[in-house]
Amino acid sequence: MTESKERLCFRPVKAESIEILEPYFCLRPNKTCDSVFLESFLWRKYSNLRYAISKNRAVQWIMNIKGEETGAMPLCRQEDLRESFFEMVRYFNQELGLPYKVGLADEEAVRILDLDPDKYQVSEVEDLKDYLYDGEAMRTLAGKKLHKKKNNLNAFKREYEELAEYRRLCCSDRYDVWDFLDRWREGKGQDVEEHLDYEIEGIHEILNNCSILDVRMGGIYIQGKLEAFSIGSYNPCENMAVIHIEKANPDMRGLYQFINQQFLIHEFPGVQLVNREDDLGLEGLRRAKMSYCPIGFARKYSVAQRKIGIL
Repeated sequence: MTESKERLCFRPVKAESIEILEPYFCLRPNKTCDSVFLESFLWRKYSNLRYAISKNRAVQWIMNIKGEETGAMPLCRQEDLRESFFEMVRYFNQELGLPYKVGLADEEAVRILDLDPDKYQVSEVEDLKDYLYDGEAMRTLAGKKLHKKKNNLNAFKREYEELAEYRRLCCSDRYDVWDFLDRWREGKGQDVEEHLDYEIEGIHEILNNCSILDVRMGGIYIQGKLEAFSIGSYNPCENMAVIHIEKANPDMRGLYQFINQQFLIHEFPGVQLVNREDDLGLEGLRRAKMSYCPIGFARKYSVAQRKIGIL
């Protein structure tokens, strides 16, 4: 294992960083939502995310959540993963004086690294596994398993189909989205999940930079008023859509099913897989995601070095 002599220089993730970072996102198999740039951009302020390009032709990450410095799996080719991983172990040990920790490692990376359990504790983070769905099933809602979803969709169509219009959203529609978010956030009240305001801030940042970012957006207008919208991006290696954001007026039965279906039909007509991210350990969100009958999960793991200096 060769030690790196090059000092890593970490800098904040910005919209313009996509030109540097995006080529690294598809170098090895990865079905998690972290396999696309937009996920990093959306949550970069929440996690104080920073990146560095190493001589090993990898993107290295550092983040700080609630005062704890952690890393993430390097973006690199499969054959470079071990060297890149241990480069960050040395950085944390020697530069920061900390044992190395990765908060959310994808299952494939954990398998490739095959870390010594005496030196690293590897544990699945059950609440943060991503839900994976069959793309065609989500576009059609066909079959007995999705019968209730199809019923909700049909109920929406009976009441609103002549009034509803799907539109591909672009930068100029940002004010419609902001107005919707104000109404949606007000309906949530004060007792909300900790991450919610960071998510809304991230959506604002996407809309302010959507001409730079590789993003797909769509909304449902009812009598000219935005009542639902979704934001996603595409992982070409996995032929997978990642649905980062999906929000709808909860008072309109079937609207969530309608935006879900229409967004995939219009923006991701050929994807085989749909990643609808995790449930954050929230029981209501878990039930909602399970009700769409996932075909699998992109599991994630915490990786923690047991002691500084033991690689």
